[in-house]
Amino acid sequence: MKKAVIIGAGPAGITAAFELLKRSGEYEVVILEESQEIGGISRTVRYNGNRMDIGGHRFFSKDDRVTRWWDGLMPRQGMPSYDDRILGRKVPLKKGGPDPEKEDTVMLTRNRVSRIYYRKKFFDYPIKLNVKLFKNMGLMTSMQAGFSYLGAAAKKKPVNSLEDFYINCFGKKLYSMFFEGYTEKLWGRHPSQIAPDWGAQRTKGLSIVGILKDNFVKMLPHKQDRHKVQTSLIEEFNYPKYGPGQLWETAAAQVEQMGGEIRKGCKVTGVRTEGNKVTALEYELDGQTHTVEGDVFFSSMPLKDLVAGMPDVPEEEGRIAAGLPYRDFVTVGLLVNRLNLKNETKLKTLSNIVPDCWIYVQDVGVKIGRIQIFNNWSPYLVKDPKNTVWIGLEYFCNEGDKYWKLSEEKWVKLGIHELIKMGVISDEKQVLDSHRERVKKAYPAYFDTYEDIDRLIAYLNRFENLYCVGRNGQHRYNNMDHSMATAFEAVDNVLSGKTDKTNVWSVNTEEEYHEEKKDGTEG
Repeated sequence: MKKAVIIGAGPAGITAAFELLKRSGEYEVVILEESQEIGGISRTVRYNGNRMDIGGHRFFSKDDRVTRWWDGLMPRQGMPSYDDRILGRKVPLKKGGPDPEKEDTVMLTRNRVSRIYYRKKFFDYPIKLNVKLFKNMGLMTSMQAGFSYLGAAAKKKPVNSLEDFYINCFGKKLYSMFFEGYTEKLWGRHPSQIAPDWGAQRTKGLSIVGILKDNFVKMLPHKQDRHKVQTSLIEEFNYPKYGPGQLWETAAAQVEQMGGEIRKGCKVTGVRTEGNKVTALEYELDGQTHTVEGDVFFSSMPLKDLVAGMPDVPEEEGRIAAGLPYRDFVTVGLLVNRLNLKNETKLKTLSNIVPDCWIYVQDVGVKIGRIQIFNNWSPYLVKDPKNTVWIGLEYFCNEGDKYWKLSEEKWVKLGIHELIKMGVISDEKQVLDSHRERVKKAYPAYFDTYEDIDRLIAYLNRFENLYCVGRNGQHRYNNMDHSMATAFEAVDNVLSGKTDKTNVWSVNTEEEYHEEKKDGTEG
């Protein structure tokens, strides 16, 4: 029997293992996971009866293969969830589906609400051309934004940076209000210093013209037409009862039931090669170095770290890998008795809290980038969803910088201070509990040596039995469904004997791929 060795038990790694075992009896599968958790950045963190979704993960995809895969693991709800019952909210129900009040393995249907909080006012996200936008901005600013967009539409800038990309899409005024500051918070670089690839990848077709087109398409009666709406504009999404980690833990359990092995606490430190093949991996476990040989290898570990462990890497390829940048991530969870934000929408919520899953914080006077309201992702993430609000304050920093090194106590104080400054809470007495989580290499970044990444990819593709999959495995800001799609493509190649890896690297990059696969991105 052949052996497949997979680095990482995140979405890409678990998907690759599951597919290999389900579709072929020829492979023994071993997953090496550095942490003690399943799901990577898509894991669910448990703390004092509450749960945190690290980064937020909507289960929505235009890739039917991904959707079927999720449905096979966790059936959609057949009865209303806790908050839907109390509020009398109507949600799509699957006939014969599980009751989330009685069963745990169930996928909920949730409202997608994400807005921008800017100068203590809410704006739709993505930006919508409606009365509320112009009312919030005021007449003068609205006129400036309109003329700015018309000017940008009349004379497009050469797209040499992310700043150029956004200005072409929205005009300089809207760019300065809703993209410039947030983007710099996220990446730690001004958009003028960032390659346009990220914007093109994450906001495919999203512009003022695109928004108007999608709003029209959403009014059409035919389901196939509505399917074309940009995923940034979806109004509903699916979500596991206990967060994304629940799905990946369920998938991991099935991998083990099919005979796969998941070794936790195993940090891959070395890659052995012979000619144009990888022969083995070295990993550390409990202070000792171990070796595992294999016939095929899937890597979802950061490209920088993978290449650092390979022997005889040419100088230029080594330089590119070593220079690939990342942005790290900190979430500060706060349990509060209430928020000062008023629910002025038509959506009913428990205790009438604002209905947002995410609130994007554009103000540059605070470091916080986004606020998650876990109650709105799923009431089952919160121990007492009727009387408390469980929120996650999302910060972006660099591993080793002064923010990364802050103690948990100081992180909590910073979060509370910024919420008070923003008017989200009144004082620290509203905070009942807190928890901090840090995530290394959460976001592959698009600057520094990234511009030369194609040369590095060409080098790695020389190793016939090595497949780089997932967000960090490809150094690409992919969504969860895209990470899964890279694993699907890689397994297809392995089982068919296909050696060209263009299809694996083309996920979420080439328009032709999206047309062929009906794939999409969830913004």
